[in-house]
Amino acid sequence: MEGPTGILSASRRTDIPGWYTPWFLDRIEQGYFLVTNPFNRQSRRINATPRDIHTIVFWSKNYGPFLDLRAHKLLAQKDFHLFFNFTINTPLKDLEPGLPDLSERLSQARRIAMATSPEQVAWRFDPICFYEKGGRVFNNLDSFEYIAEELSQVGIKQCITSFYDPYKKVTARIKRMADPRRPGLRFIDPGTARKAEIIRSMIQCLKSLGMRLFLCCEKELMDAAGLGRDASGSACINGNLYKTLFGGNPETRGDYGQRRKKGCQCTKSFDIGSYEDHPCFHNCLFCYARTGLDLIKPAMG
Repeated sequence: MEGPTGILSASRRTDIPGWYTPWFLDRIEQGYFLVTNPFNRQSRRINATPRDIHTIVFWSKNYGPFLDLRAHKLLAQKDFHLFFNFTINTPLKDLEPGLPDLSERLSQARRIAMATSPEQVAWRFDPICFYEKGGRVFNNLDSFEYIAEELSQVGIKQCITSFYDPYKKVTARIKRMADPRRPGLRFIDPGTARKAEIIRSMIQCLKSLGMRLFLCCEKELMDAAGLGRDASGSACINGNLYKTLFGGNPETRGDYGQRRKKGCQCTKSFDIGSYEDHPCFHNCLFCYARTGLDLIKPAMG
């Protein structure tokens, strides 16, 4: 018997562990998700039982609610394999205003690594941002080495990064949120040479800690700067890795629905959640997934 092959991605579209863990667990109990394609609005059923799904891959910036509900233990008891993409950036209120303190998020990473294994956690320092505000240029690199040191101590080996990509909806968002009484903010491109310098510095830092850097959708930068020998393109959904970790026969074919020309090496998966029905209230300024619904944070009770 071949066993389950599917990979469930939860989710590129919103932060399910941070905001929708109860909904997710309820759908797992029901054994399926109904997913609407954001482009053609057609819906389809995704079966979500251990007979169908080999690995569930979570994406989050705040695993606190997920851990508090012991979701990882409940899912493991149902014989699901779990992998965690955990984005932990330098804490800057300009960019990511709705997140817990950095110390809390590092504690969450330690809890996940100890409850599962460090090999089941990938740290995303993503995206690297340069921006101008009030005539000064800022970036979000200050805490990179500190975060790397903290995560290396619990055995996490993967770091995934990329540089901010301009999106029209982000530019429109910044204009909409502009306050004439305060300095405006605009993202800037530091250029290929500066980007390559940053990546080489990150590689050296991580190498000293026994970690490796992966670049998400940065093929042009890797080719132009000759970074291929020291960093790899990222498969943020990686069926070959899950096969190594858990055995079995997970999906390993490339996902051509992603940005392959940009260097995405992700494996085919079922991405659940919805931009409209599951807005993320972390309110990250640069997020491509945000809609007008996520500007107001709901009361937490």
